[in-house]
Amino acid sequence: MTGILYPEVVAIVGPTASGKTALSVSLAEAAGGEVINGDAFQVYRGLDIGTAKITPDEMHGVPHHLFDILGPGDDFSVADYQRLVREKIAEIRSRGKLPIIAGGTGLYIQSVLFDFRFTEQKHDPVLRERLEDILQEQGPGRLHELLKEQDPAAAKEIHPNNTRRVLRAIEIASLTGKSKKEAEGSKGSEPLYDHLIIGLAMDRDILYERINQRVDLMIREGWTEEVLRLLNAGFGDSQSMKAIGYGEIASYLNGETDLEQALDLTKRNTRRYAKRQLTYFRNKLDVHWLEASDGTRQNTEKILTMMKDFGSVKRNT
Repeated sequence: MTGILYPEVVAIVGPTASGKTALSVSLAEAAGGEVINGDAFQVYRGLDIGTAKITPDEMHGVPHHLFDILGPGDDFSVADYQRLVREKIAEIRSRGKLPIIAGGTGLYIQSVLFDFRFTEQKHDPVLRERLEDILQEQGPGRLHELLKEQDPAAAKEIHPNNTRRVLRAIEIASLTGKSKKEAEGSKGSEPLYDHLIIGLAMDRDILYERINQRVDLMIREGWTEEVLRLLNAGFGDSQSMKAIGYGEIASYLNGETDLEQALDLTKRNTRRYAKRQLTYFRNKLDVHWLEASDGTRQNTEKILTMMKDFGSVKRNT
């Protein structure tokens, strides 16, 4: 199916542990595609086990892009991701291949497929230093309270632990006198590609059990040692370490909790994240949902049929 015209881009989304990786590889093999990372933390080298990063064997020879492109101490924004992925989509399509974005970071994927524009307001270093001090001394909860006072709508949208976005939203409100939404204007409503978004759904109890089992497997595979290497290399306060589980395990390694408590917290936070992922995909994107329990092969065939129908509709319009 190499050279297919429609859709221009396929995205495979869904909660963590739902089987996106295997499905993206299967579809790429069947449709002449190449996979683009759609996870905010798999861009970092050294964060392999805890982010469930695909291994070379699992790639089955399919080209994969935007994995391991940054060091664990580097900063990375959704605007950076948007630019890189759009460049990669153009490159892949120029070869007559199908770009397949696979991952669970909904905002990142949405920012690529739609006309998202990001504010370029200058930073105020004095304000940023003051906010960083508040974060260090009083914690993310207090920072989120400040955002709630200045921009309640943004506070509802941004999780308190996403301190990078909380900081930026406070800066926008303080420097412009506008809410984040007002400053950014109308955005994200117009698609930039003829795209197809596939979502993997799963019974919640089964999903949560898969998450619990995955965390246990990651520990057996050496996740604790992975976090220790990052801490010893001086990356404890880096953006990359905000990935779920890394901070929890770091707390154990720093003697602040025991391993059982760290793993219980990791499992709980991962389950909560999966719930937020599903809410985002269902509320923000037009997703064609498939049952993960139907299996990779059957779901690949379903997507190929959707793609064929998609192309037929486009050719007749």
